[in-house]
Amino acid sequence: MKITKMRIGAYIIDIEKIEDDRGFFARMLDQEIFKALDLDLDIIQGNISYNKIKGTVRGFHFQNEPYQEGKIVRCTKGKVYEVILDIRKESETYLEWESVELSQENHRSLFVPKGFALGFQTLEDDTEIYYLMTEKYKPEYSDGIRWDDPKLKITWPEKSTNISKKDKTWKLL
Repeated sequence: MKITKMRIGAYIIDIEKIEDDRGFFARMLDQEIFKALDLDLDIIQGNISYNKIKGTVRGFHFQNEPYQEGKIVRCTKGKVYEVILDIRKESETYLEWESVELSQENHRSLFVPKGFALGFQTLEDDTEIYYLMTEKYKPEYSDGIRWDDPKLKITWPEKSTNISKKDKTWKLL
């Protein structure tokens, strides 16, 4: 597996396939590699997000202290445009964002450390995303930032079609 650090502090995980006539085998997690990079990989919860319609936007979501969460995100069906947003106030890249496309074809994963908000837009109908979380979901610590906040200047690749009431009501920065 190959881990590439993104500019603002998340990590792209690309698999290295061992292929034969049956298909392939690949490693997507390795505790020792994550530990060597000083990344929290204490996974305690797994979640699935299924999205029916292309253009669906979810986010930006995060949990406040003391329940900040790290996560590994992988698209298991379809295709998604994942956007990470640095919300660490002490960071040099505070409120900067980066994106990566995850799909069932590229088998790519994204490690998002604590201190980041995550949002995405589906690029195909029937897209499914699998999350491995370092913290349990605590609704009372759940928070968000508007996906269309003009201060962020995010250009979403598709027309945004399906957005929850909750995501539409997050405060602007």
